[in-house]
This record gives sequence, structure tokens and C-alpha cells, in this order.
Amino acid sequence: MPLLSESQKLEKKILSRFQKAIKEYALIEEGDHLLVGLSGGKDSLCLIDLLGKKLKIHRPKFFVDALHIRMENIKYESDITYLKTFTESRGIKFHLQTTSFDSSTDGRKSPCFLCSWNRRKQLFLKAQELGCNKIALGHHMDDIIHTTMMNLYFQGSFSTMPVKLKMRKMPLSIIRPLCLEHEIDLKHYADNNGYKKQKKLCPYENSSHRSDVHHIFSKIEQMAPDARYSVWNALETANKLIE
Repeated sequence: MPLLSESQKLEKKILSRFQKAIKEYALIEEGDHLLVGLSGGKDSLCLIDLLGKKLKIHRPKFFVDALHIRMENIKYESDITYLKTFTESRGIKFHLQTTSFDSSTDGRKSPCFLCSWNRRKQLFLKAQELGCNKIALGHHMDDIIHTTMMNLYFQGSFSTMPVKLKMRKMPLSIIRPLCLEHEIDLKHYADNNGYKKQKKLCPYENSSHRSDVHHIFSKIEQMAPDARYSVWNALETANKLIE
């Protein structure tokens, strides 16, 4: 039996974690119709890629659409042709929506919050229009842990982005199938598969504490290599991963 290359080992590891997340948290079930939030970054492209592979298995039978949202007042140069080709080559229908936000209407909210809120609103509207019952987002384990840290340190709350969240006011659930993936693995996977990087020129991208928390957690992992699993186990024990 031939030995696997490093890239093949990485793909096998990512696929294994992906399948484990879906099974362990019951993220995709028979008859589901998913709408993927496709930003164009490595994480959402990887999610499209993995869902495309899973669609070929036929069990469970489910359906997937993808939505890319462009914000008119943010300088964001996404290659729509590339995203459409990438998505539809995986057997997933591509949708494009353009919207905007006005930060002057609510000075108490940051531009990042308003942008995110408006993107989420468009996802909900498109999901209902298409008859989807789940919205799939490309957040990985690092995102979930960093959110936990930010909520704890800046809001005094032990909470995070759940792996599975059932909405109370509409028949929709939000799922995060990449929840067990490590960001560094996704980066290498994207490089190995030649994902095209989108040009992101957001004037607000440095105003968030997220990059600082990312750096802090990297230092913590140097001191305690199993830190991510400790945080994850704490979230599971406190029932914070499924709502």
C-alpha cells in the first residue's frame, strides 16, 4: 500500500474532523437544505469544497446553495467569476446579493457590527426565499475559542458562537461544520489546493480586538499545547456549543 503524501494526510485529517463534527452534533440530516455564507475567504471556500464532496455520497440526501454578499460601501474586491465557478463546480448553486449599511444611523454600533448584522440579515432573507432550513457558516475551532475569550474578557460572559443554533423567531438553524478544524490546517489545505485569495480592503479591519486575541491565544498554546481542547471541553461541559 503506497504511503500518503503530506497533503493527502492533511486532507484525510480535515475530512475526518468534518465528518465527526456533522455526526457528533447532528449538523446535517436527511432532507436538509443548506445555505452557505460564502465570503470568499479560505474557510468558506473549504466549507464549499467539503460539502461538495459530501453531496456525492448521497447519504444523507441534502441540498446546498451558496450566497456571496457584497457590501456597497466597503472597498471589497471579490472575484465573482472565480467564486461562481468554484461553487458550481462542486455541484452547489451560487447566488450574489449586494447590500449596504449606514453607520451614521446608529453611532453606538461599530461599523463591523453593522456590516455583520446586515450580512446576516441578507442570509436569513435568502434562506427563507429558497426554502432552506439551515445556514452553514465557515467558522472553525479557533474562531469559536477566540470568541469565547472575547466574550469572557470584554463582556463578562462565558459564551461563544454555538456549533448549532436553532433560531427562536424563524424556522432556521445556524450550523458550523468546520467547528473541529484548526485554522492552520485550513490554511495549508487552501494553499495545497490553490484557492484564490480575494482582495479585502476594509477600512475597519484593524479596529477589532479579534487579531489581538488570536495573538494572545497563540502564546497560550505555546505554554499549554492542549489549551484549545481544555477550552473546548469547558464549553461542552457548560452546554455552550448547542443552543
